[in-house]
Amino acid sequence: MTQTTPAHHEGATTPPATGHATRRDPRFDAVVRAAVGQGLLGEGGQVAGFIDTEGVRASVGALHDAFSAAPEVLHTFAAKACSLIPVLRLPDRGMGCEVASPGELRLALEAGFAASRVVLDSPAKTREEIRLALALGVSVNADSLDELRRIDALRHPGTASVVGVRINPQVGGGSIGAMSTATGTSKFGVALRDPGAREAIVRAFRDRPWLTRLHAHVGSQGCPLELMAAGVARTYELAEEINATLGVRQVTSLDIGGGLPVNFADETVRPTYPDYVAALTAAVPGLLSGRYGLITEFGRSLLAKNGFIGARVEYVKDAGGRRIALTHAGAQTATRTVFMPDAWPLRIGAFGADGTPRTGPVLPQDIAGPCCFAGDVVAYGRELPELAEEDVVILYDTGAYYFSTPWAYNSLPRPAVYGFRAGKGGAVTFATVRDAQSMESIAAESGLAHVDALMERDG
Repeated sequence: MTQTTPAHHEGATTPPATGHATRRDPRFDAVVRAAVGQGLLGEGGQVAGFIDTEGVRASVGALHDAFSAAPEVLHTFAAKACSLIPVLRLPDRGMGCEVASPGELRLALEAGFAASRVVLDSPAKTREEIRLALALGVSVNADSLDELRRIDALRHPGTASVVGVRINPQVGGGSIGAMSTATGTSKFGVALRDPGAREAIVRAFRDRPWLTRLHAHVGSQGCPLELMAAGVARTYELAEEINATLGVRQVTSLDIGGGLPVNFADETVRPTYPDYVAALTAAVPGLLSGRYGLITEFGRSLLAKNGFIGARVEYVKDAGGRRIALTHAGAQTATRTVFMPDAWPLRIGAFGADGTPRTGPVLPQDIAGPCCFAGDVVAYGRELPELAEEDVVILYDTGAYYFSTPWAYNSLPRPAVYGFRAGKGGAVTFATVRDAQSMESIAAESGLAHVDALMERDG
């Protein structure tokens, strides 16, 4: 941990909110001031990500409490939501880890997760990935019947891996098409309502006594709870049908995925885990009875509101009557928001160069990033107190899928990431999660070791 800075409580009122724009999150005010005071934000730290460690733990606790009525649940942390080893280590209480690539599997193991508590999901697993997972004892959810046939050839009888099949219950999409995984033509899982698919799944279980799990992941941002619960209900019904047809309790667990949406409009958490459990119980009354072991795969809902991006304002300009603040937080670290601003709007906080909240009259301002294309804007026309050079802007609700997985456009460096917590007396303490990427690292990743590979040589 670095040195601590006493927390500062700003007495000024928050300016009126417009849409997602001006409602800053006051619980982070002291953290921003401390980050500026310690040099993590400012001239020496133009952009950085921050994770509330106690907030993450509290979210994990809320998840466990909501499902406490179920006698057997493995809650797994979706590695893709924040693929940083120190963050993956944060959730305790027996959490597992859901991974979707060889890289994420490596991160999960390095973070200390037992292989038996790791679940591998991916629509394009290679034979080598499957072979490794089965050798380690990692659970595998086959995304297709063809993948099951690969597993037939690679699986050895002594493996400890639990193997399941992912289905697409085809219950429909939410408000963001690109995030909807249970549409009629989704790339994920076996399309349950396609002609002959249901019968083929039953046969797959009949032919493989070691196949014991069904998996479905319906939810994601923009999906209502009722849609998510409907997908789980279809999965539960299929498990009952398989077991009844085979005359034996072969399906013993259901992986119901994650995907609880996050409220980006203000600082409140909604929907909550208890809201989701209530929807599940209404749709599938027996789900929490213990008839099936349950696995969940939450990520965004555990992390989004427990993190933020801070960025320095480098310049302010006017163009065509529009005020533009040019910052170091753009598409390279807020990729989804830049390319889908209506689907992923972010609240913006305005802070002075000393890290205290900006106050005073508000005016519409664009918050633009450093990438060299015109669309690199994270917020358009947001009504904020007037920003100036060397001020700091905060992008709230970015603890998942933002600074942890940056885009390397313009060879911009990956930002530093810090965990923080408030200690006794309100002091804020930081710990480095990931160092800012160096110019040497950028050059190395860009082929420096092969600098002469394409040069013509005589002879």
